[in-house]
Amino acid sequence: MTRPFARLAPLLCVLALAGCAATRGPEPTPAERDPIEPVNRGIFWFNDKFDVYVLEPTAKGWRWAAPEFVREGVGNFFNNLRFPIVTTNDLLQGKPKAALYDFFRFATNTSLGFLGFGDPATAIGLERHDEDFGQTLGVWGVPSGPYLVLPFLGASSIRDTGGLAVDTALSVTPFFVDGLILFGARVVDVVQFRSTVIDQVHEAKEASVDYYSFVRDAYFQRRAALISDNATMSRQLQNDIYFPEESEAK
Repeated sequence: MTRPFARLAPLLCVLALAGCAATRGPEPTPAERDPIEPVNRGIFWFNDKFDVYVLEPTAKGWRWAAPEFVREGVGNFFNNLRFPIVTTNDLLQGKPKAALYDFFRFATNTSLGFLGFGDPATAIGLERHDEDFGQTLGVWGVPSGPYLVLPFLGASSIRDTGGLAVDTALSVTPFFVDGLILFGARVVDVVQFRSTVIDQVHEAKEASVDYYSFVRDAYFQRRAALISDNATMSRQLQNDIYFPEESEAK
């Protein structure tokens, strides 16, 4: 199988899954969404230790060493690279106006924003959208399915994990950037994002009796807010807790 067709395989699989899942009943209650909780808690424990002993110290070092404008520029650059993922999902969700905005955002920031390190598009009123294929499946009526905690990536679900595979296939960078360089760029992206939520993560841990349950419930609430396009709620929930995969997609 050639590389382009191999990268489209996840899309075909998830589309088939969507066709089956969309005919199922209503979403399960929060208590029914975590049938493999012991396994998830084990992975969550590992992720938390990795975060405490590796990721957070690295993020603190990055925040100390890099000026704020550099950190913002790096964040802008990786947000700009999500253009094909966001725009495709805009169209799949029936949002041509949002897709047009995102196209002009990409063109503006790439040309006038020094390859995306700047964000002049926001200054002229071109709002940034946050779309991924997991959200698209939700818009199509596909239930979230059981809760999953992915190693290193964190909170997810059956639906959103499938969506992550499709978003990876939609990304154009692997076609012309070496895999090792992409991996290094992804590490920088994660460290940059983690550096922006250090205080929020500490506050969440201190305020919650069961941090695992807090992250799980917040994850489902935020995903529901994103799917319903409740932008205010989704931004507030993102400030409350750290979600490494949204990263992704972003």
